[in-house]
Amino acid sequence: MRALLIAAAVLAAPAAAETPEERLAKAGLTLPPPNAPIGLYVPAARVGKLLFLAGHTECPIKATGKLGATMDVAAGKANAASVALCMLASIKAELGELSRVKRVVRVMGLVNATPDFTDHPAVMNGFSEVMVTAFGDAGKAPRTAAGAGSLPRGIPVEVEAIVELK
Repeated sequence: MRALLIAAAVLAAPAAAETPEERLAKAGLTLPPPNAPIGLYVPAARVGKLLFLAGHTECPIKATGKLGATMDVAAGKANAASVALCMLASIKAELGELSRVKRVVRVMGLVNATPDFTDHPAVMNGFSEVMVTAFGDAGKAPRTAAGAGSLPRGIPVEVEAIVELK
């Protein structure tokens, strides 16, 4: 009887957990090569079990625009998703594999927007949705979505983050 219960438990056990890279691939998302810094800074810095990520844009920078003027929410959200993929590429370059991330701790998103634009959170959802695709609930984080009068090189979205490592 005991052997039968053990066999049933083994058969019922879930398959090995998917890696973040596998979950992204299953969603049709691929990581681009990370951007080189455009100034005198590093893309990521480790302090203990935390990885601080500099402000990221998409890799490579293609889009320019201002939400509320030349870009709508859907285009901004798509750009924010591209920014997330670029940040994940930087994380992977720093750590070797995304499965070394325990959770996303903090996200700060800046949206290049007109003064009357108010849908910053909807734009930033594009970033957060990619992080949740990669890390599940561990991809949800406290987040700021703020407007900026301008961003470097006219980019629509810039995001910095802190992640905890395993």
